[in-house]
Amino acid sequence: MTDIRDIMLTAPVIPVLVIDDVATARPLAEALVAGGLRVLEVTLRTPAALEAMREMKQVPGAIVGAGTVVNTGQFEQAMDAGAEFIVSPGLTERLARPIIESGVPYLPGTANAGDIMLGLDLGLTHFKFFPAMAAGGLPALKALAAPFYQCSFCPTGGISETTAPEWLAFKPVLCVGGSWVTGGTMADVEAKARAAVGLK
Repeated sequence: MTDIRDIMLTAPVIPVLVIDDVATARPLAEALVAGGLRVLEVTLRTPAALEAMREMKQVPGAIVGAGTVVNTGQFEQAMDAGAEFIVSPGLTERLARPIIESGVPYLPGTANAGDIMLGLDLGLTHFKFFPAMAAGGLPALKALAAPFYQCSFCPTGGISETTAPEWLAFKPVLCVGGSWVTGGTMADVEAKARAAVGLK
């Protein structure tokens, strides 16, 4: 995978994963992939995150990336751990330039027109819309997407299984990020993943 669009189109939902215990990483990845969700975003919010990524990458079919990347140091750590894509909650030129130059697929967070214009200046057209609900929900994204017709989005933040179909019905939305697919037993996770695949 070398293109962020291809990654975004792999499945309608990208699980946003907060891993506290490395021992759970591989079984969780296996359950999600078995359910059809191959793109896995491991947030760098816990000490276990980088090792969790290494474990998840051993699962056949898994496409493992790093989320909540906020500085170049974290970017370098994520790449050392084998990240196949990078997601950040916001967009700064200082962080974006080395990621873009590396060639790794990149999904930066945007919440307003200025963010998107900065991304376009950097040659980017695919963005995370974050925090989706707190930033005004689907009406806000529809308003933003109108002048930026060339852009595609992955809304993340406050989206649930119930609200995801409405977001996915909006053409510029290629996928959504969500944490609802985790929790419960691994059988539960696989079942939630299968349901998520059927949302679009």
